[in-house]
Amino acid sequence: MSRFLFVVPPLTGHINPVVGVAAELAGRGHRVAWACSDPALVRRLAGEGAGASAGAEVFACAGAPEGSRPPELRGPEALRFLWEWYLLPLAEAMAPGVRAAVGEFRPDVVVADQQAFAGALVAERLGVPWATSATTSAEFTDPLAGLPKVREWLAERLALLRASVGDPAGRADPRFSPHLVLAFSAPELAGHADGVRWVGPSVAARPAGAGFPWEWLDAGRTTVLVTLGTANTDVGARFLDVCGEALRERADRVQGVVVDPGGTRRAPGGDKDVLVVPSVPQLALLRRGVGAVICHAGHNTVCEALWHGVPLVVAPIRDDQPVVAGQVADAGAGVRVRFGRVGARRLGAALDAVLDGPGHRAAAERIGAAFRTAGGSPAAADHLEVLARELS
Repeated sequence: MSRFLFVVPPLTGHINPVVGVAAELAGRGHRVAWACSDPALVRRLAGEGAGASAGAEVFACAGAPEGSRPPELRGPEALRFLWEWYLLPLAEAMAPGVRAAVGEFRPDVVVADQQAFAGALVAERLGVPWATSATTSAEFTDPLAGLPKVREWLAERLALLRASVGDPAGRADPRFSPHLVLAFSAPELAGHADGVRWVGPSVAARPAGAGFPWEWLDAGRTTVLVTLGTANTDVGARFLDVCGEALRERADRVQGVVVDPGGTRRAPGGDKDVLVVPSVPQLALLRRGVGAVICHAGHNTVCEALWHGVPLVVAPIRDDQPVVAGQVADAGAGVRVRFGRVGARRLGAALDAVLDGPGHRAAAERIGAAFRTAGGSPAAADHLEVLARELS
């Protein structure tokens, strides 16, 4: 039996992919624990009952300072603000809690999310082997290749962070473990990258929640899911309106399920063409049958759609989303549109293309087959077990 400590940021899209891996390891008899600044979120996503029966523990860490990113920021400005406002302060804040968790739990391996730098740096400083959990493939494409000043600034900030919470003599980039990098995608979508273990998406059972009106779905029409994920509610108003218009123009053959966590676009009861809800049981809906997904090119949403062979219309907003959107378009599994400028006519044409053109669905199904072959949670658990044995 080995002990694995998962260090994750308090972000749904970074926790969900490793929930299945943690459950797989626990099911094999290993001890599993978590370190996060939002223990309640981890418990909710992992499932209270499943976590308890698996013997999992959650160690609380401090979080980043309160605040929000100006919604108008895009491109390099948004990326720099993300690092300066959130990722670097989060690492500083989490480090004492991670050190305490390592001291109490005594893990054989720390599994550090690629954006939870405290996990990697604390493990390095304490001499504990660590693996990287890459919940997006964007970092493998060198997104800063054309931004030398941003790259230089980032290298300086990471060096200061290492001096503060890590081993000053260390050399490894905290985003890329020298021991093991697990990527929850496949080369068929993301392209090739040296030294990466591609395990495909970790699509595991999740608490489904209650209240979704399954009876609303019309078996005679194609369902289209519209979602901007959990972190973009501040910028999505116009885009959701455009989606609603394009969907209603195709109401003779299409019905839309629009996710609006803020509730600002809740349609009045009785709308038979577009259902607007604060959340959906996404995996259950995809399994039931969705013709297309319109989204922000968030890595998890894209991979879950492609796992089920569903083509996409992608409208990236910021961060890694333009990279992931480019992967979808290059693979032929969807059509890319401009989030801030697309109108109902252009969006509708993109939706028609993915619904009616067999090439996009065929590409989505091909990538989905590659995802399943990669092994998912069991494959990731296999790699972690090998690491624990080799470095014990």
